[in-house]
Amino acid sequence: MRCPRCGHEEDRVIDSRAVRDGKGVRRRRECLGCAHRFTTYEYVDAVALLVVKRDGRREPYQRDKVKQGIFRAGQKRSLSAEEIEAVVDRIESRLHSSGGEEVEAREIGRLVMDELRELDPVAYVRFASVYRRFESIQEFVEIVEGIAGQH
Repeated sequence: MRCPRCGHEEDRVIDSRAVRDGKGVRRRRECLGCAHRFTTYEYVDAVALLVVKRDGRREPYQRDKVKQGIFRAGQKRSLSAEEIEAVVDRIESRLHSSGGEEVEAREIGRLVMDELRELDPVAYVRFASVYRRFESIQEFVEIVEGIAGQH
């Protein structure tokens, strides 16, 4: 591992811990050249998922896109970075456990909506308004009434 400060290629591992429910390892390292300490993360390289878009195009799954969508929906709400990471972790776990190599974009959107419905109803409505592409006020009202009936 190359030191981010000096570029030296030798280091020693000071500490290792499991992260993301045992799906990865966090390692604290110390450069043997300059003694700078830094953190690395290691994850199993899972089978690449392809996302099938509404128009039929396929593109590689991107964790950051899901995270950004949730972040935008939850802006100025009480969603913490840890909660967003946990939501994305659960979604990815469900996607990978299905065993397929392709997933439809609408399935990812449905999983995000399921998570947000429980976590933050306002973020859920915000996400739903973009994901479902409401054509009328009535569709929006139905979503809000559905949430109001649950809480």
